[in-house]
Amino acid sequence: MRGRRLFAATVWAATTLRLAAQSPSTDPLVQFNDSVDKLIARVAPSVVQILVSGYGPQEENDRRNTGLTIAHQRSIGSGFVIDSDGYILTNAHVVSGAERVQVILPTVHAGGQIATALSTKTNIVEARIVGTAREFDVALLKIEGQSLPALTLAAYRDLRQGELVFAFGSPGGLRNTVTHGVVSAVARQSDPDSPRISIQTDAPINPGNSGGPLVNIKGEVVGMDTFILSQSGGNEGLGFAIPSATLRVAFRQLRQFGRLRNQEIGMAIQTITPAMASALRLSQDFGVIVSDTVPGGPAEASGLQPGDVLLTVDGQPAENVPTVSYYFLLRDSGEKVKIEALRKNAKLTFEVPVQEEKHDIDGVLALATPEKNLVPEIGILGVEIDKRIAPMMPELRQKYGIIVAARTSVGGRDIPLLPSDVILSVNTVPTITLDGLRQALKRVARTDPVALQIEREGKLMYVTFSLD
Repeated sequence: MRGRRLFAATVWAATTLRLAAQSPSTDPLVQFNDSVDKLIARVAPSVVQILVSGYGPQEENDRRNTGLTIAHQRSIGSGFVIDSDGYILTNAHVVSGAERVQVILPTVHAGGQIATALSTKTNIVEARIVGTAREFDVALLKIEGQSLPALTLAAYRDLRQGELVFAFGSPGGLRNTVTHGVVSAVARQSDPDSPRISIQTDAPINPGNSGGPLVNIKGEVVGMDTFILSQSGGNEGLGFAIPSATLRVAFRQLRQFGRLRNQEIGMAIQTITPAMASALRLSQDFGVIVSDTVPGGPAEASGLQPGDVLLTVDGQPAENVPTVSYYFLLRDSGEKVKIEALRKNAKLTFEVPVQEEKHDIDGVLALATPEKNLVPEIGILGVEIDKRIAPMMPELRQKYGIIVAARTSVGGRDIPLLPSDVILSVNTVPTITLDGLRQALKRVARTDPVALQIEREGKLMYVTFSLD
């Protein structure tokens, strides 16, 4: 009998231990750790490292040397998959001046996280720049032949101060890095008259994190890591990210147009300061004032005047410049904008027609047709700079060349040209006409390197590639 009791006790103890091992822990720290582990496993496969090579300014060690040296450089940033078709979001400053962009895709080692972290295996693919929105520091890249899991953008309106967030990326070139902290502030504005607002976080962010996702506990992207404020150059708990609302609009428009296409009404606005309110004898010392209306534009034609204080835009409070600017950025309706404003002490209502913000390239694009302007070797629609075009783009450094009006799906898939680039030469041969460009490209063997000299954003640079 005693032996049976001992056997039963042994079986009971073993069963209890086994069930305890199988049961989820009630320890909150263990549960939190497990949740973070699952979050990383869900997000990390969508985070990439970006390698950029191109020409840029080189710092001089001799402080007495005030000359600027331009050198070939390599830089590293981060990004994340926004669409499983191969679209990747990063910062515009990460790919600024890029001659070549490559993406290191995430790898998962069968041995677990430690083996993955120590693995030297890399999967590097070529990427092209689809478009950039420099005003919001966002760029969209595209890679081919890959199917990667995409991250979901969170609803920015639901973001709360103190919310737990995780920053993914490659600080200092160290791949597969994650840090965590809280949302220090849901909205920060470095310039009171700028449309840009940022999320502030104390999640450690360092150089190389730029372009990586800042995610919430659900694994949704609340923002894109962008910059830090630091006396030392490293993390001091003041990190900033581009909100998901901006990323959502930027992705949609960059994918379709290669740039942002904002609505406008021909009105400039500024932040009201107490000093301004006192000097102009305004009825309030905060908010947004109309500083200018474009002559003949919709705002002026509708009766708005400089000095009017905005109250609402389509019923939404016009509390600050970013709020108003974001509203026009997100607005897709073709209906008139209803604006309420104060003029001295009188409350006025205006209904203002909207128009798309105009760019110099728009007039050029209207002149291009696939039948006449296609350059299939490099996959663009090009427009010759002539007497009609030159006055439309007076800022150009040269009065000749071929303007890239649009990219096409015909050829040139991996050639890093952007709309508004100006092609000046092919392997040192000047490109004056479209036929000249086509002939110069045809004379190049498909395996030989090609170097285009182009003008981009007022700077001359070389783009090199192979037609093969």
